Amino acid sequence: MVTFHTNHGDIVIKTFDDKAPETVKNFLDYCREGFYNNTIFHRVINGFMIQGGGFEPGMKQKATKEPIKNEANNGLKNTRGTLAMARTQAPHSATAQFFINVVDNDFLNFSGESLQGWGYCVFAEVVDGMDVVDKSKVLQPVVAVCTRTCQKKTLSLKA
Repeated sequence: MVTFHTNHGDIVIKTFDDKAPETVKNFLDYCREGFYNNTIFHRVINGFMIQGGGFEPGMKQKATKEPIKNEANNGLKNTRGTLAMARTQAPHSATAQFFINVVDNDFLNFSGESLQGWGYCVFAEVVDGMDVVDKSKVLQPVVAVCTRTCQKKTLSLKA
């Protein structure tokens, strides 16, 4: 379990180590290394998702490690409350950024090994604190939540 401690309350997530092992390892490695410390949820779109993990306050982008393999063909779906890796148009370009789906986003699911079909890899789900996510989804980007600290299995966020 990973806990996000935010200024709106706690968000507890469960990772799917068996379905997305490389993605979960990547996420937890970034946590252990303190990468998410002082990062913000910089993209907040009500009716879609909230995204974080790559920018510090002032929209200063952080340097990341090499991209990882897209594991979106793992059978998991981008449903409300799931976490998935953000990426560019290139299917295997995810690094540190992730998003929390605030609605079912079926169009983000894997449908085939093509440029348009790869989808976005779900690697975790919110098990407690979806009310906190719902509060965050209507806030202005950049001021919603800021990462304070990150440890092995605890990710603390505070604005």
